[in-house]
Amino acid sequence: MSLEACAGLVERGDPDRHAAAMAAPPAARARLLPLYAFNLEVARAPWVTREPMIAEMRLQFWRDVIEEAAQGRVRAHEVAAPLAEVIREAALPVPLLDAMIEARRRDIWAEPFEDEAAFAAHIEATAAGLMWASALALGAPGDAEGAVRGIGWAAGLAAWLQAVPELEARGRQPLPDGRPEAVARLAQQGLARLAEGRRGRLPAAVHPALLPAWQAGALLRLAAAEPGRVASGTLQLSEFSRRWRLLRSAFTGRV
Repeated sequence: MSLEACAGLVERGDPDRHAAAMAAPPAARARLLPLYAFNLEVARAPWVTREPMIAEMRLQFWRDVIEEAAQGRVRAHEVAAPLAEVIREAALPVPLLDAMIEARRRDIWAEPFEDEAAFAAHIEATAAGLMWASALALGAPGDAEGAVRGIGWAAGLAAWLQAVPELEARGRQPLPDGRPEAVARLAQQGLARLAEGRRGRLPAAVHPALLPAWQAGALLRLAAAEPGRVASGTLQLSEFSRRWRLLRSAFTGRV
């Protein structure tokens, strides 16, 4: 039931990752869904309250969860329990998961990114960190980290660019530089990271962890060619293109 609860949370709150998980083999899905649910819970913690102290407490709860899981203790929680099992079985490093939580602390405040380096670091700790944790959960070797993180960073950037209008509507300044030329340059950086990651040779068992990047390349190419789509909220693929790309990625193992 806990795994079903994770699947339901991800389906409602992160439909793209849910679609990617559903395209993965059942054994991989059982490890990916708790991580995706954890990511969702941590990502939304700063947004469910206007009280910074309460948001900090929510993030601290997840810090405690992962530390206790590494020590063999499990909390009776619909996400914490299956997450603890994945952490224990895959020996996931606590610092990696903790970095994902720490990065979300900046979302509690409405401060803009200091510069492009700070923005890149945020995507690195969140989206790239999640993909690397997912890959480790599926048995990725240590030397695969650069490739996996490159793909994860590109996927995270594509998703962030899609979210720009909503973030702005919530009073945030989501990009260090929102000018069209800067957005196009950022998209090109994402494409370069994606290409670098694709050159890595990864075991077939790890491929399901990469599936959330199934539309990253197409979205980033679109943003590079037509950066105005980011501000207008039209950085999207057709439903046919989305479905076809996910099926192709699931079948071929390439994103």
